[in-house]
Amino acid sequence: MKKSNIVKQKGKTYTGIVVSLKMQGTAVVEVERTITHPLYKKILRRSKRYKVDTNSQELSVGDKVKITETKPISKNKFFKVEEKKKAKA
Repeated sequence: MKKSNIVKQKGKTYTGIVVSLKMQGTAVVEVERTITHPLYKKILRRSKRYKVDTNSQELSVGDKVKITETKPISKNKFFKVEEKKKAKA
């Protein structure tokens, strides 16, 4: 049996848009998802904001970023920026 070198990533991964950079070392990222209403079958948009550790990356409001769950960094910070996708055009 051959052992593979695949590293399994723990935790959740989301893609969202940076909406605030007013804190030092922290960004607020809004993640949007769609759900279908169980009875009426209408597609609804739901969003949630996460406080994210920036890892000293240069971000600006409107950037699309990939965030990953980590161990708690502070009281409200449980995610870090994995990569910057692209700026919102």
